[in-house]
Amino acid sequence: MGSYMILYPTMVRPKILITRRVPDEALKLLAPHFEIEHYNKSTAIPRRLLLSKIRDKEGMLCILTEKVDRRLLQAAPRLKAVSTYSVGFDHIDIAACSEKRIVVTNTPGVLTETTADFTWALLLACARRVVEGDRFMRGGKYKGWDPMMILGSDVHGKTLGVVGLGRIGQAVARRAMGFGMKVLYYDAQMIFPEVERQFGAQYCEFQELLRQSDFITVHVVLDAATHHMIDEKAFALMKRSAYLINAARGPIVDEKALVKALRGQRIRGAALDVYEFEPKMAQGLSQLANVVLAPHLASASLETRAKMGVMAAEGLVDVLARRKTPAHAANPEVCEEIFSRA
Repeated sequence: MGSYMILYPTMVRPKILITRRVPDEALKLLAPHFEIEHYNKSTAIPRRLLLSKIRDKEGMLCILTEKVDRRLLQAAPRLKAVSTYSVGFDHIDIAACSEKRIVVTNTPGVLTETTADFTWALLLACARRVVEGDRFMRGGKYKGWDPMMILGSDVHGKTLGVVGLGRIGQAVARRAMGFGMKVLYYDAQMIFPEVERQFGAQYCEFQELLRQSDFITVHVVLDAATHHMIDEKAFALMKRSAYLINAARGPIVDEKALVKALRGQRIRGAALDVYEFEPKMAQGLSQLANVVLAPHLASASLETRAKMGVMAAEGLVDVLARRKTPAHAANPEVCEEIFSRA
């Protein structure tokens, strides 16, 4: 079988594939129900190996790096359920799964507050130049207090522009209240007035949000409409003192345009947790001092990652072992078709 796999053998149970190392809580939940083949590594499973290993599996627990496309589905004639260890499922061809009556589940809600926390960590880090200060200290450059040393920007009292006021966007906006910020938001649809009042948020058109905001945070889903939503034209509308924070999906931001904007001081700074061609970055991005770069850490707390693992595992257990509609399905119409007679 090879040293790269850990196998949990059982008798006459559905076979599932886990494509990456996951918290023990998830494995403990899955073990009594399935025969598990586990690619227990921190790096992505090679595509060729994935296509080989999925052939006899009824279930798959994957992450964002695994493309669940038509080619994979053709290689998996027994597949009945795909559970992604993430909120987003843009890496999964939902339509193709639905055609084959494969249930897709995800992990919404559980990481909302943790992601909002990290968004603010990024915002504060770039505004107050925390990473630069850390490097300065570690490099032995600090020789004493200097009134003009590593000056950042105030956050309190400024204008926060939230692009996408869903669960995470709302959690970010709620935190802004503690900083006495004015909150603007843009979304494809306006939210209910009572929700606006709850966060003191005001709707405005996207271009106007770009013009007025001191800090712009991105929280939309990735689709055809939002791909490169933040592009060269968007940067041209922003204040020169503005900061961009992206902890949503990398391709929402045109990274080449971002590098150009940062180099030319078209905006003051940025903080990224996701990248257009992750794990790669746009050329020149890592050399810039006015950007904070994190390796997709927004949901990376011990508590949240464990909860995500349990939710992802529950999706497979519900569909394949309990034979019932899972709590979170990306294609609920398939669940209705399969489990309506149960």
